[in-house]
Amino acid sequence: MGQSHAQIENQAHYSPDLLPTPSEARTWKIGQFFSIWMGSVHNVPSYVTIGGFFALGLSIWQVFFIIIISSILLSVMMVLNGHAGSKYGIPFSILLRASYGIKGALFPGVLRGVIAAIMWFGLQTYAGSLALSILIGEFWPEYLSLGGNFNFFGLNLSGLLSFLLFWIINVLFIFAGIDRLGKLTKYLSPLIFVVFGGMAIWSIKLAGGIEPIINYSSKGGHGNSIFVFISCVSAILATWVAQTLSVSDITRFSRSNKDQSMGQISGLFITYLLFAVASISIIVGSEIAFGVPIWNVLEVVERFDSRFAITLSLLTICLSTLSVNMVGNIIPAGYQLASLFPKRLNFKTGALAAAIIGLLIMPWKLMENPTSIFAFLNIVGGLLSPVIGVTLTNYFLICKKEINLQELYYSNHNVYSNGINLPAMLATIFAGIISLMGNFVPLLGPLTSISWFSGILLAIPLYLALYYFFYKQLGLKAIKE
Repeated sequence: MGQSHAQIENQAHYSPDLLPTPSEARTWKIGQFFSIWMGSVHNVPSYVTIGGFFALGLSIWQVFFIIIISSILLSVMMVLNGHAGSKYGIPFSILLRASYGIKGALFPGVLRGVIAAIMWFGLQTYAGSLALSILIGEFWPEYLSLGGNFNFFGLNLSGLLSFLLFWIINVLFIFAGIDRLGKLTKYLSPLIFVVFGGMAIWSIKLAGGIEPIINYSSKGGHGNSIFVFISCVSAILATWVAQTLSVSDITRFSRSNKDQSMGQISGLFITYLLFAVASISIIVGSEIAFGVPIWNVLEVVERFDSRFAITLSLLTICLSTLSVNMVGNIIPAGYQLASLFPKRLNFKTGALAAAIIGLLIMPWKLMENPTSIFAFLNIVGGLLSPVIGVTLTNYFLICKKEINLQELYYSNHNVYSNGINLPAMLATIFAGIISLMGNFVPLLGPLTSISWFSGILLAIPLYLALYYFFYKQLGLKAIKE
């Protein structure tokens, strides 16, 4: 099945950060995995997404079941994609080689670990800085008007300072180590339940009780369409496509597959259950009370009349944003850059380089034109979902969960011709193009509306058919004798 960690480390020319995690470093228990994704669930974009569902005319029960079904599908995908990480202790950038070959892995790796991760890092850092500005302004009101007419590419002085401060906090966690992040998420869990549970209670009181919320009727006209229901599930899952793909970057630190499986399933389901109650209560309750739904949780916090509640809420939002930024963005980017430049970068220097690039792209400028940004990220997501289909098919159906680690780390043991598994590359590209073709061909619009499903479900049979054709019918050898 491959060589030991010590043998690989003695022979490889890779950063030690990319080598299989040694047994003594596999310390994550169920508790860490239970809480690691909470920040990814409870954030501003997630609440805006749910608000969009109500705008489509869905009822509160339809929205509730969309969220619950999404959480179940997501937890299953997380566990399946995390299996190889927990079994072999390898990061996503190395795991990709089992499916695509050493050279072929660069394409999906760069797409997920560099482009998508760095862009999202910048955007999440800016989102966190907005909460930080409100938090500082609560104790130092003059802070919000510092610098007068100072303007740095669209940011006033307080906004710039908050962005730089929140960026520095993110960078400090890069060098603090993965164990510190695990401890942060463990302490963050009760805060998230208290804060967002409190928001739900506040909204229910605003609405005059739970009954008006349950009896709420949306004004849209598409709520009975099963296709709209499926597309909404796809929309939630699409926001997780990058984290789902690179979850082995986290599960490689698991004590066992049982720890990551039980932790992620219970954590995601329970967190999304709270999110369903909180998001529906906040959006519907605020519309009943004010006539206009509040989709931005920061606006909810600003309406609180207790400084303690405001402080606790903003601090929790900042920490949850920090958590998702590290787990979903900077860790995959750090490992991928270390894989691309193994002689120059390790995980920490790669993550720092990604953070610097995330600063230089000036994400606040990118958010001035959200349509183009999210169109780009939608394209990236449409191309990443087929990667999930290919990697799962290769690991479970072709490799039968058995990976030769030596073949993943050495070019002279490359299992595919020229370092590229052509069937995997073709299946990814074809499935990605077809799932996104609806942007240009109206007839294929439905496939694009459910791109998370279509990308994965197209990639699986395509990869199996191409693999059989290339290596069985044509007689080519995937593994060198």
